Amino acid sequence: MRIKRKELSGLDEALEAQKSGLESAADKIEPVLRDVAEAGDEALQRYTEEFDGVEVDEIAVSGDEIDEAYGGVDDSFLLELEVAAENVGAFHADQLPPQLKLSQYQPGVYLGEKVTSIESAGCYVPGGRAAYPSSALMCVIPAAVAGVERIAVCTPPPVRPETVVAADLAGADEIYRVGGSQAIAALAYGTETVDPVDKIVGPGGAFVTAAKSLVRGDVEIDFPAGPSEVMIVADSAAEPDEVALDMAAQAEHGPDSLSVLVTTEPSLVDEVEERLEELLPKSPRAEILEDSLRRAVAVLVETVGEGIDAANVVAPEHLEIVVEDEFSALSRVRHAGAIFLGRYSPVAAGDYATGANHVLPTAGYAKRFGGLDTAHFLKRSSVQRLNREGLELLEPTVRELADVEGFDMHARSVDERLRDD
Repeated sequence: MRIKRKELSGLDEALEAQKSGLESAADKIEPVLRDVAEAGDEALQRYTEEFDGVEVDEIAVSGDEIDEAYGGVDDSFLLELEVAAENVGAFHADQLPPQLKLSQYQPGVYLGEKVTSIESAGCYVPGGRAAYPSSALMCVIPAAVAGVERIAVCTPPPVRPETVVAADLAGADEIYRVGGSQAIAALAYGTETVDPVDKIVGPGGAFVTAAKSLVRGDVEIDFPAGPSEVMIVADSAAEPDEVALDMAAQAEHGPDSLSVLVTTEPSLVDEVEERLEELLPKSPRAEILEDSLRRAVAVLVETVGEGIDAANVVAPEHLEIVVEDEFSALSRVRHAGAIFLGRYSPVAAGDYATGANHVLPTAGYAKRFGGLDTAHFLKRSSVQRLNREGLELLEPTVRELADVEGFDMHARSVDERLRDD
């Protein structure tokens, strides 16, 4: 498996390719969004048959079906799913701020915040080529931890029992067998079966990601989380077998996934190519891996610092740092969705088990966004409480600014309270 060698400047091409896929998808799905907004369930069923090849009579997954799903999964899967759910819950619970905080900033002037959750959230869980119960945990659990009252999950049919169990275990209130851009439209605008939500989160392919961007304004979203990416910055500390496996693991997500190796060691690229040649024929997803790895890129740099600078340009979804002085390298990182330090921290551990969230910005959007967390489901209201002493202290400031802006009633609303009876 030959990896394309590029200069540092060539990384811009890889990033542009990721973004252009989202742009071209957006042009194709605008009619789908409008149709679902107007035709409701009928449009969902029509597009599900057209895009997924599945006829759906009932869009909602019933309680009986959820019960049946538990009987359709292995005990070992359920046990480890509960371990993963516990880890995700613990990590995101630590992110919860105090519900109310008030501090005195000046005599008689108390300021703070009241934190409340949004009322409803829609979680998109991918399907299609594979089941993603891990994404159900990553989307639903932070919402549940935040206290969201209604959590709806959409996932493409045929819905796997593992995904249903994961969504239910995580705390979903509703599960719908609908995917793609039509699912995003349903969550944004509502249908006869699906009520609209306040915010849509979750990863997906180019069409799902583009749909989320298009409905923003009618509903809030987390961030663009499209085709997956990994960048590995490596020096002599890296093992070729492990780097090759991490690139192949990334490629498993789909043919539009991107794997980038940035290294100070020319021999590492050659050795990784040899390992990939050995790995691919043994994979049950060999065809997908080959398609994806044709897009893989290797870049040689003089120093690890140059490699981190390259990462800051690309802002990858996943950044693995496998170098001798990993914390020094970490101090230079500005833009990455999630960072994995050292050879014993593969992306796969974060995808499934550590508890940190694997829903992350892609296509360079890590320059603007962080990954999904509890805060995505919370909103803050400032709280202000003044006593008479505090209002007297601020009265000159209020009057001066009110006079300049010509708002007499603003000034009088303060004066009235301070008037001696």
